Amino acid sequence: MSGQGAGAPAFFPPEIVVEVKALACELPKKWGLPFSRLSHADIAGEAVARGIVGSISGMTVWRWLSEDAIRPWCHRSWIFPRVANFAEKAAPILDLYQGIWEGEPLGPDDYVISADEKTSIQARKRIAPGIPPGPGRRRRVEAGYKRKGALAYMAAWDVRRAKVFGICTDTTGIEPFHQLVDLVMCQEPYRSARRVFWITDNGSSHRGATSIRRLRNWYANAIQIHTPVHASWLNQIEIYFSILQRKVLTPNEFEDLIELQQNILSFQTYYEKVATPFEWKFTKDDLARVLTKLASDEIIERIAA
Repeated sequence: MSGQGAGAPAFFPPEIVVEVKALACELPKKWGLPFSRLSHADIAGEAVARGIVGSISGMTVWRWLSEDAIRPWCHRSWIFPRVANFAEKAAPILDLYQGIWEGEPLGPDDYVISADEKTSIQARKRIAPGIPPGPGRRRRVEAGYKRKGALAYMAAWDVRRAKVFGICTDTTGIEPFHQLVDLVMCQEPYRSARRVFWITDNGSSHRGATSIRRLRNWYANAIQIHTPVHASWLNQIEIYFSILQRKVLTPNEFEDLIELQQNILSFQTYYEKVATPFEWKFTKDDLARVLTKLASDEIIERIAA
């Protein structure tokens, strides 16, 4: 490091910059530090402690890391594949989203339904009225509330037609799922369709091979496809649930279960009028590349061990 005169910024050789960036890409526990994540000041301090530089400011570290969009003070959650045949189980679903089944294009009388349940939706009556937003003021919602019960919302999303169906129930289970299936399958065009593919997870309402047989017994043209374990992101209904959560259920401010149910079903009606099919671009080839990268990084092997 050398100065360029009074007040001039310090000069650091490129190899120092690279070493500090590499330091930022390590986990704090590798350093033996009691941090869950690192700030640019932490990284600057550790660079000095290791003798990489004699002195350096946190702002300089922040500027270097910004060049490569490295942000060790941020994190996101993700789930490792839990089953060895993840790709095998996920591929048919990803193909259906591309309009393909067993290597052949879907026909005009084939339909793809994504279904699941959103459980334990509470109705929270706030102990004081909320305050609407105003100039320079956010909306305010009282933190204290009284629980006015909870319900479950079972919904189905037509992937290709952007149609949504749903019922509110006291609980989930085989019978509520049967009601949802009836709601869809008793209508045209599904009643007379050649095939109706039902994408679900392995929840208790529709689990395993028994559920596949049961659905086929209910409706001969219905074919159930299960997502792999811990792969809710493969089920497009979860996208609709996230929209519902943001637009209707947050903040949670309802007088009772009647108002909660009315709002959920009213939003369902509204959303169907403006909805278009989700633009799903992730294919089984993309999945293969991700799984190959995970394997090359030996992440799956380390987790399994």
